[in-house]
Amino acid sequence: MLLLLAEYLQQFYKGFAVFQYLTLRGILGVLTALSLSLFLGPWMIRTLQTRQIGQSVRNDGPQSHLSKSGTPTMGGALILSAIAVSTLLWADLSNRYVWVVLIVTLLFGGIGWVDDYRKVIEKNSKGLPSRWKYFWQSVFGLAAAIFLYVTAPSAVETTLIVPMLKDVSIPLGVGFMVLTYFVIVGSSNAVNLTDGLDGLAILPTVMVGGALGIFCYLSGNVKFAEYLLIPYVPGAGELIVFCGALIGAGLGFLWFNTYPAQVFMGDVGALALGAALGTIAVIVRQEIVLFIMGGVFVMETLSVVIQVASFKLTGRRVFRMAPIHHHFELKGWPEPRVIVRFWIITVILVLIGLATLKLR
Repeated sequence: MLLLLAEYLQQFYKGFAVFQYLTLRGILGVLTALSLSLFLGPWMIRTLQTRQIGQSVRNDGPQSHLSKSGTPTMGGALILSAIAVSTLLWADLSNRYVWVVLIVTLLFGGIGWVDDYRKVIEKNSKGLPSRWKYFWQSVFGLAAAIFLYVTAPSAVETTLIVPMLKDVSIPLGVGFMVLTYFVIVGSSNAVNLTDGLDGLAILPTVMVGGALGIFCYLSGNVKFAEYLLIPYVPGAGELIVFCGALIGAGLGFLWFNTYPAQVFMGDVGALALGAALGTIAVIVRQEIVLFIMGGVFVMETLSVVIQVASFKLTGRRVFRMAPIHHHFELKGWPEPRVIVRFWIITVILVLIGLATLKLR
């Protein structure tokens, strides 16, 4: 939106041409979303408290969590609002990738909003039934997959790239849609499972989103892409604005979500942010790198799968409680220790993911 204004004003003053630079608009995206989150955060928390939109806590979990009952939730709406406003202000709105990622993010946020609304407003402990949640996730995930496949201008945009093996690329054809579906829906649920402790999910999301922003910038530049032997995806660089907005909104939310949390993001935030990461990774052809950088999300998801499978097959639990962050809490780790150590693991994994740019 403001890019169009800058292009118009450029005819009167050439200095407005500076807004053509992706890096500048990416930074402005960060600062705009961060400012919105910090400014609107206290108002949103007060509103949620006034309307008694508070978190319900399970009695069978760590006893330290019982004190969190009633903490305002659905704060993810703050994140999504800041991301949407910042992206619409600074991104090139003629870019199809910007719209794909933004729409997928908001649609998955809508699923989470319905689930949260039923739990905290209608006092329905089941929220949105799982079958309907997965149905709508599948509908939106498949719609995005089909659109990206149909509009892909070249075969490279539907090819699976294996990091560190520069000569290995696997043409997927229609299989691209299947992979895209699983990446988007899987990422959405993985972040949602991770969102169980104060700040545990949001900072890894910010770090992975920031790293994906680097991939977007490099993939959208033909010279960098050729030098680094990564797929050149025309227009992908514009997603650095969205990634910047995600970083700013996430850090602003962390200001209020850090231990002890004043607000929780709820499914409205977790489902949306996970879907956003998955969609961006698909666009820049870095699904495997996302799997590496989002190792904490993968670990949390696998712990649930293993726990459920073991209990159904043998009647025994592998972990004291799943997702795995609760396992460490029940072993006696204080909540801040679990959170910070998972953050440290994410830093390491993100650096490994970025290292694949040169290890080819």
